[in-house]
Amino acid sequence: MIEVRQVNKIFNDRPVLIDVCATFESGKVNMVIGKSGSGKTVLLKSLVGLHSIDTGQIFFDGRDFHTLKQKERIEIRKEVGMLFQGGALFDSSTIEENVMFPLDMFTNDTQQEKLKRVNFCLERVNLHGINDLYPSELSGGMQKRAAIARAIALNPKYLFCDEPNSGLDPQTAIVIDNLIKEITYDFGITTVVNTHDLNSVLSVSDTIVFIYEGRSWWNGTKERMLTTDNQELNEFLFSSEIMRRIKT
Repeated sequence: MIEVRQVNKIFNDRPVLIDVCATFESGKVNMVIGKSGSGKTVLLKSLVGLHSIDTGQIFFDGRDFHTLKQKERIEIRKEVGMLFQGGALFDSSTIEENVMFPLDMFTNDTQQEKLKRVNFCLERVNLHGINDLYPSELSGGMQKRAAIARAIALNPKYLFCDEPNSGLDPQTAIVIDNLIKEITYDFGITTVVNTHDLNSVLSVSDTIVFIYEGRSWWNGTKERMLTTDNQELNEFLFSSEIMRRIKT
């Protein structure tokens, strides 16, 4: 479980996160939604330690990340998997080398042990026999699946996904959504997904946090979202064609 308590972040004298509170539950797909510029990406980067927060607390299973010593923070980072918006695979490395990268960085496993883990992760995302291929030789969907394989290489307790369906066609997006959900459930991961894709929210979310102008404005389930009387959330939802069809 990840708990966010009254987190504030300021850039150039401008508040970007304002007293944000949220709980992201273990074994569930927890989604963060909101307009562009609302602060949700800053929140995600603050959760993974790419941004330091100005005030507030972020707990990883009771551990306050921003008060820990450097060595203790590294231990938490070993428990984190990150799926970046564009996949962020290393173009000059093979898929095998990409997936093995976190294992090289954070473990003392033998080459044979690391290769066994790489193959397990690639098989888990339904990628077989592509170890020696380069990212440029894969489709967008395959690249995203390879990036997921890398994200789970260290068997993380926490998985963060930044716009995982960005640039994908609807059918491939469904495949990625279902894969993220399966991995979350199978391994009991605390998964946090930052997304604009309301199709994803409706199909695989367990909990939802709506960020509005830097504040955690609403939270609940997709079932509650469909009947909410929260004005700002409804305005955001009705900007989506799929939600206009459902709610009218």
